[in-house]
Amino acid sequence: MVPGPRIPQRRAGAAAGSGTRVSGRAVVTGTRVDRPIGSPAGRPTTLLKESHVSLWRVHGNGYRIEPGQVVGPGERLAWGPTIGIGMQHVVAMFGATFLVPLITGFPPSTTLLFSGVGTVIFLLITANRVPSYLGSSFAFLAPIAAAQAQHGPAGALGGVIMAGASLFLIGLIVQAVGHAWISRLMPPMVTGAIVALIGLNLAPAAWNNVKEASTTAFATLLAIVLCTVLFRGLLGRLSILVGVLVGYAVAAFRGEVDASAIGEAGWFGAPEFMAPEIHWNVVGLFLPVVLVLVAENIGHVKSVALMTDSSSEALDPLLGRTLMADGLATTLAGAGGGSGTTTYAENIGVMAATKVYSTAAYWVAGFTAIGLAFLPKFGAAIQTVPVGVLGGAATVLYGMIGVLGFRIWVEHRVDFGNPINLTTGAVALIVGIANYTWSVGDLVFEGIALGTAAALILYHGMHGINRLTGAVASEGDHLQVGASTNPAPELARPSWDDPAQGDPGTR
Repeated sequence: MVPGPRIPQRRAGAAAGSGTRVSGRAVVTGTRVDRPIGSPAGRPTTLLKESHVSLWRVHGNGYRIEPGQVVGPGERLAWGPTIGIGMQHVVAMFGATFLVPLITGFPPSTTLLFSGVGTVIFLLITANRVPSYLGSSFAFLAPIAAAQAQHGPAGALGGVIMAGASLFLIGLIVQAVGHAWISRLMPPMVTGAIVALIGLNLAPAAWNNVKEASTTAFATLLAIVLCTVLFRGLLGRLSILVGVLVGYAVAAFRGEVDASAIGEAGWFGAPEFMAPEIHWNVVGLFLPVVLVLVAENIGHVKSVALMTDSSSEALDPLLGRTLMADGLATTLAGAGGGSGTTTYAENIGVMAATKVYSTAAYWVAGFTAIGLAFLPKFGAAIQTVPVGVLGGAATVLYGMIGVLGFRIWVEHRVDFGNPINLTTGAVALIVGIANYTWSVGDLVFEGIALGTAAALILYHGMHGINRLTGAVASEGDHLQVGASTNPAPELARPSWDDPAQGDPGTR
């Protein structure tokens, strides 16, 4: 998910009062956890030695947020407003989360269950300090479709497990040595190319759905577009969900909805679980997704840090934990029939609108999602969404994924006057969009895997050769994640959060 816009805020806990306490070696002032003095950015600190999950202090009178104040991660409002905000988080994530199982064919209730469970796991592993919701990741759509074509749903779930385990392992490494190595492996040029090719690789799938019911698809697409510009606030940010509801109504009017399954489903019952199968020849399909999830996770945490603290580095000591939590949630989802998870920017929008960054609201959202998963009628209703509606929504969503890759390039001022950047992007995108395929024995590498490899090899390989030949003019610190490849004079040390006074992100 893409982090929301930078919101200038006072520090969470500012003017909140109630003194200071010492816990372990970390100093907790109000609701803000201060990093111990001398802790280098990007490396683990003694802060992580606190293993307990802190609970919440009631903000003010529990009902009113004074101007200039926010409800920090360690605070909460009274339980009534907190539950209401938690429900808003469920609505915010729902439009994107339920579309993934509909497109992949996985049980929606199962995906919803592991989305809620994953959120709870995330909050536990991060010791209640990072407000985030884990929803279904669109980055998994293309590899799941390719794996299903080879080995069916069970084989695709095995690939989800591989991706989750790999992400967890990366989190362990980051926990031990910091995240600077990720910065050098995936600079903005590479990250943008990978994100863009994943979205554009899915274009044929969107067209296949649109052809099945073009009128309904157009109505859905039109509703999404109009909702985006007609409504402000939360409703405007829920344009995908509103568009799907409008498209569903059009499909029902045209007789394209079969609601018989809703009547046959019970009111209460466990979701449908599926067993995975491990096929090593799908590794190449899913490993590129891991790189996207890493960049996505880091960008999300940086964005949350800016909203809840004065520095984008405030939550850096927790990056290892956030990656491990996302990896574990994805692994569990794959083991039971759910979709791979990722941190959701839709929920950042809710926080920006409400000024409530309390992790208590995310506990409410997680448990609400788990509860909905045990309502078979709810899951059956989701499964009745017709193919035309999916086609209209997918046209927007897949295109957004591709454009968000370009957004990374723009925000970080990637210089395409440099032939190394130009060649890297050109080759990676064509390989991904055309879905090049390479078979080595039982292993099959398709467009996303080959495009990702092309981006990494060409970028770092060409720079390595150029250091020897000097054929291309030096760009300075081009290997720093977030660094501009065409830096402005005033940006001496650009970073994730300030490439051009903007935020990073992927989707």
